[in-house]
Amino acid sequence: MHWARLRGGETREHQTEGKYAESEVKKKGRKRTKQGELFGFNGFDQRKGVLQDLGVPLLHQIISSPKVALCRCKNAWHVIHKKVSFPSKRMEKQGRNHSATPDLPPLRKASSFSKIQHEAYDYIIVGGGTAGCPLAATLSKKYKVLLLERGGSPYGNHNISYLENFHICLTDESKNSPSQGFISTDGVINSRAKVLGGGTCINAGFYSRANRRKHRYQKMGLILFDLTITRRIKWFSMVDQIYQDISQLFNLKPHCRFVKDAGWDEELVNQSYPWVEERIVYWPKIAPWQAALRDGLLEAGVSPYNGYTYDHLFGTKVGGTIFDEAGYRHTAADLLAAANPDNLRVLLHASVNKVIFKTRHGHQKQSAIGVQFKDENGGQHQAFLSQKRGSEIIVSAGAIGSPQLLLISGIGPRSELKKHNISIVLHNEHVGKGMSDNPLSSVFIPTKDPPKQSLIETVGITDDGVFIEASSGFGQTGDSIHCHHGIMSAEIGQLSTIPPKERSLEAVHKYVRNKKSLPKEVFHGGFILSKIDGPLSTGNLVLVDTDPNSNPIVTFNYFKHPQDLRRCVYGIKTIEKIISTNTFSNFTPKDGGYSMEKLLNMSVAANINLIPKHTNDSTSLEQFCRDTVVTIWHYHGGCHVGKVVDQQYKVIGTSGLRVIDGSTLSRSPGTNPQATVMMMGRYMGVKILRERLGRAAGV
Repeated sequence: MHWARLRGGETREHQTEGKYAESEVKKKGRKRTKQGELFGFNGFDQRKGVLQDLGVPLLHQIISSPKVALCRCKNAWHVIHKKVSFPSKRMEKQGRNHSATPDLPPLRKASSFSKIQHEAYDYIIVGGGTAGCPLAATLSKKYKVLLLERGGSPYGNHNISYLENFHICLTDESKNSPSQGFISTDGVINSRAKVLGGGTCINAGFYSRANRRKHRYQKMGLILFDLTITRRIKWFSMVDQIYQDISQLFNLKPHCRFVKDAGWDEELVNQSYPWVEERIVYWPKIAPWQAALRDGLLEAGVSPYNGYTYDHLFGTKVGGTIFDEAGYRHTAADLLAAANPDNLRVLLHASVNKVIFKTRHGHQKQSAIGVQFKDENGGQHQAFLSQKRGSEIIVSAGAIGSPQLLLISGIGPRSELKKHNISIVLHNEHVGKGMSDNPLSSVFIPTKDPPKQSLIETVGITDDGVFIEASSGFGQTGDSIHCHHGIMSAEIGQLSTIPPKERSLEAVHKYVRNKKSLPKEVFHGGFILSKIDGPLSTGNLVLVDTDPNSNPIVTFNYFKHPQDLRRCVYGIKTIEKIISTNTFSNFTPKDGGYSMEKLLNMSVAANINLIPKHTNDSTSLEQFCRDTVVTIWHYHGGCHVGKVVDQQYKVIGTSGLRVIDGSTLSRSPGTNPQATVMMMGRYMGVKILRERLGRAAGV
């Protein structure tokens, strides 16, 4: 494919195999509509912000043409004859070998802390996860940082690194497992990360930015075409670029609802996302099951098709991924390669027991001055902040770990602290409250042949608050059994035969191990997933004991609010439409007789949780939603802004203490939160540096 985008005479080649002669690119003004000719789109009125001469018929003809491509020269759009068809939009860095361990600061065991010279730190970050790693990397540019991670290193663990091994780590019961399973009081099996890199080491890898409002040019009516026909899908990598260039031409900056609601600086946000993306994010080579979902969504009316994009846009799109084209995972831990290694000390297997406080002379607030942590051998250590003004403890232990640590450290509801004989540092009834998890429902689709393994690559973003995603494929060896999506289950099975009271986490693990004797044919198929955006149902978190490695008691109250249940039903009905499309009729066996009722019955067995099943699961979609709800690990809350922390993420009523991670969020950003949580770590790191150093921050 040969096409170039020009700005002020500058030519840049995008995914090209050759270049146009400069004389050909400079041609202007012709308005013939014959395929293969050069078109000139002049008449841009930047003062009014409208397109005068760009019409729907002309754009349709361009998009439909198999022989032309768009380019822009100065303030004019041109269509140039192209010699080969458009490939999928891919990052330039793909094609290189990315499986090598990045150049990181030394990763030391926590027990080494006693052997090094004790020193004070400008920042102590508790939790080397999705937010903690980019935060530590950024702050280390100017200050001395100690990063404490309770888990181990992700490097060298093939269950983390390779897509084909996805899900093994979720059933790993070993001491050094990167995940720690827990079951909410709702009966939903869940998992929390215990590894450097956090949830980015054990998730499905999908990368998509936070919820965005419509672009101004969309409000102006410049969505001039709605190409929902499957044969035109290949053109949207080009259309996506057209949108970007039109935005830049008219200086049309998209507004992000989530960013506005969070009170973030939009300009800094738009710098922080790319900082993450250029280091660890890729475009997927879309798998057949994902392509089928894309086409099925469009046939079912979830349109328009927005192509390959990180942005959160209504319709159907292909998002980014942290798996490269070789299927190798890149995690938030890789972002530590951007750190100043002289200023950053990373300790693994360091479980922080509590934050240490002191009442400073002349101050009523308790000030955080250090932390106490336990190493891998059980040895106890203390690390302290320097006496510099502005030094802080930053808790980034995740939506489970951060409220848990505040409670253990004496910040929380007085009654809860007294129950565990914890000295009260600060009474705050909101710590651990407002916990929420996005309910996930899924429908199993049997296929004629085993589908290629794929994790989430395509998403349908409906205007009814439901996201439609998919996963497929199953791998089985003599030593392990693993499947494809985040429900800690081995797809189709009979866990429902185990009495509910006996369905402990250990029973689930045993069940999964025993399933390796089942024939592979049982696992032919894939899932279509429906996730509820911004659930209105909330719960809480309370302590079991004062051990930071214990799982607290978590309640999410799935579907307690009737609106959540209504949206779940809408999602299942949307899946039914997708299954009924011509696209999916090519996947399912012709002689299977797979009615929706039969598929729902199969899916009841596939969605493993500890909730008792009902006989009407396949006839009542409401009951199906309640009985088959599972997680996709997007839980959040417990340290909400305005209740536990202020707008700068400083813990209200204390000094020298912040919480920066998903526990501060009142809703999960976008279709999948990891993009925004990593961005948040970078964003707050830059913001803190600028607050302390001004222009000298250099970021």
